[in-house]
Amino acid sequence: RLDEGARAFLLMRWGFVPGWVKDLKAFPLVINVRSETVREKPSFRAAFTRRRCLMPADGFYEWRRLGKDNQAFLFRRPDLGPFGFAAIWETWHSPDGSEIDTVALLNTHANGLMSAVHERCPVILEPGQFDAWLDPEAKPDTVHALLKPPAEDALELLRIGPAVNKVANDGPELHAPWTPPEAPASAQRGDAVEPVAKPRAARKAGAGGQGSLF
Repeated sequence: RLDEGARAFLLMRWGFVPGWVKDLKAFPLVINVRSETVREKPSFRAAFTRRRCLMPADGFYEWRRLGKDNQAFLFRRPDLGPFGFAAIWETWHSPDGSEIDTVALLNTHANGLMSAVHERCPVILEPGQFDAWLDPEAKPDTVHALLKPPAEDALELLRIGPAVNKVANDGPELHAPWTPPEAPASAQRGDAVEPVAKPRAARKAGAGGQGSLF
């Protein structure tokens, strides 16, 4: 984000809160926003116009229902490098005078790789797009044109083990490719994930129908 004209890192709460919210506890956690409507929704359009930022990451998870279990998948760069989610932020002012900087990433329809697991996908910006996204003088049409699915070769997909489902687990072993006891070894890689026969219904939550991770 920009701080007095210069780019700066800032810790924020992941869970966007519009300025008009009175009771923080009564407002749902909005961790992502649909890029198709971000310019139109009153909760987000001011932030999209004036408060755009990048959320750094080196991977993200998504789950797919397989039988009785939720199977976890890891999406990451093939070179394991970091990337930036397109995001918007807002400073929420509490009635007691305190302030909280809040943020949400933007999502769009899934690319071919992501569609094997989920119908939505985060907007990932390439380094050459950072300047245009963070330019405070950029026109909304210009920055909105950047909100596209990642290129097909931008990410790789790995099936990972159930340890990621427990917050107490935190280590490199979480990202190790994993094969369920009944699955063939070829199912470790993302290209072996079976096509999704039918997209999941959108989960309901919060402002403007925003919901799960994507």
